[in-house]
Amino acid sequence: QVQLVESGGGLVQAGGSLRLSCAASGSIFSINGMGWYRQAPGKQRELVAAITSGGRTNYADSVKGRFTISRDNAKNTMYLQMDSLKPEDTAIYYCNADLLLGPYYRGDYYYNRDDYWGQGTQVTVSS
Repeated sequence: QVQLVESGGGLVQAGGSLRLSCAASGSIFSINGMGWYRQAPGKQRELVAAITSGGRTNYADSVKGRFTISRDNAKNTMYLQMDSLKPEDTAIYYCNADLLLGPYYRGDYYYNRDDYWGQGTQVTVSS
């Protein structure tokens, strides 16, 4: 069973820091792109930051210079270092990963490629 499990959320004062982790487990052959998304109450889910398998990154304008995304391919884990947090960063943060699963065997070996989401972790920034 494939899982993405986030951790590291919590309550922090404005100006503080948090580090989120997203660990992927299961029959994973490789991980392509990964990303962090967030959803605040009454708002649509938005991309916060993304990272390719080669380490190329991109960020939402609202978090540039404050958040840093990284990944450890050996551990199938992605991180989001969040500094200088603001009350408007309050949201549920979700990790997303483009996974290549397998190999499986049904007369021949094959792989499945699919998109997975974690369950989310709450980040609350108080003013």
